[in-house]
Amino acid sequence: MAKARVGRRAPDFELAGTGDRSYRLRDYAGSGVILAFYPADFTPVCTKQFCSYRDDGDRLEALGVPMLGVSPQSLASHKRFAERHGLTVPLLSDPDKRVARSYGVLGPRGLVRRSVFLIDGDGIIRYRHVALFGLRYQDVGDLERAVARVR
Repeated sequence: MAKARVGRRAPDFELAGTGDRSYRLRDYAGSGVILAFYPADFTPVCTKQFCSYRDDGDRLEALGVPMLGVSPQSLASHKRFAERHGLTVPLLSDPDKRVARSYGVLGPRGLVRRSVFLIDGDGIIRYRHVALFGLRYQDVGDLERAVARVR
């Protein structure tokens, strides 16, 4: 499978997520979506990342592009993580890492790399950031700049 790159069609997916629903890429036709892949619930950097999205929710919403978090943990783990920290971004469960693999964000030991993809309303990838080491994440300021570049 070809690596998900800027200018190419984003790989389609359907995953269970928080909010007791399934999420599909095609649900975001017209509006686009930001996919934030992350290694694991309850880890220090992932917690800081998603709490920052919660804390900057007004700025995130002002982008006009919804965000989804994707990691391999179970839906039950995602629900506990979201409830414990009051997270506002829906979290999707990719237990077999099929979606992470289709986006090319699996590291050498099968760990999901911290990554962000901005997909436009036509399903084309407009921005891609894959961290080599997952110690830093794309904050809302980074996302604002990414969205501004493609508008």
